[in-house]
Amino acid sequence: MKVGFVGVGNMGGPMCRNIIRNTNHDVVVFDLDPAAIEACTSLGARSAPTLPELAAECDVVITSLPIPSVVEAVTMGPDGIAAHARPGTVFIDLSTNSPATAKRVAAAMAEKGIGMLEAPVSGGTARAKDGTIVIMVGGDAALFEQQLPLLRSFSGEVIHLGDIGMGSTAKLINNMLAFCNLASAAEALMLGKRAGIDLGKLDAVIRNASGMSSGYANMAGKALKGQFQPTFALDLAHKDLRLALEMADQLGVPGVIAPQVMNLMRMARGMGMGQDDSSSIIRVYEAALQEEVRA
Repeated sequence: MKVGFVGVGNMGGPMCRNIIRNTNHDVVVFDLDPAAIEACTSLGARSAPTLPELAAECDVVITSLPIPSVVEAVTMGPDGIAAHARPGTVFIDLSTNSPATAKRVAAAMAEKGIGMLEAPVSGGTARAKDGTIVIMVGGDAALFEQQLPLLRSFSGEVIHLGDIGMGSTAKLINNMLAFCNLASAAEALMLGKRAGIDLGKLDAVIRNASGMSSGYANMAGKALKGQFQPTFALDLAHKDLRLALEMADQLGVPGVIAPQVMNLMRMARGMGMGQDDSSSIIRVYEAALQEEVRA
């Protein structure tokens, strides 16, 4: 099978390379970054000169893209996948979208005879590299079963959640919860700092007690060392949380915690931290209290 992969950056690159390593598929890649392409072609993939050429030749086209507007351009634009892929092609989108965007793209694909699965992922770059990410899939059940071996080739858990839109719904809910945990961890660590407790020992307690979460682990792992190089950039976290809050507004679910986390993200981005790790939100507390949280 000929598999096209569009967007082989921080997340897409490791997933694409796991497909190359773990399957016998002919993998074709497209990205705007030559270094990202080379990282895949060095393992045996081929580079497509253009997106339309990739779409036209592949049996399955996978995308991993940063924001919904880019997804819409790559899928529904004049040089996009829907315009150039053959009828019968399968399209799998690993990007984080709103359910409404996923449904629009699926409708555009269906008009061209292209089946679609939305399949956002969770686990960050580390789990993308080791092939243990979770994939949340929305789409036709028969198409899901058909593509399950391909999805399993670069993941640890694949869950079919229902029709198009349900994968995005699950991803946004999961990320909203993770970001709320992240913000709670920032507040907790600053409280520990102001109380004068040994932060290394506090960290050991939390990691082995009921306060532990992936959000806490991310926050403590970055903040206590003062190292905020991005594994999940604040700008992307802000985008995901905004989509979750838009969904909550559409569904009439009151926001008590998540909107405050959004405000914290806005302050951090206003301080120039958008390209730093999402754990940089703790630096809003540090700036306000003029005290750093370090072990």
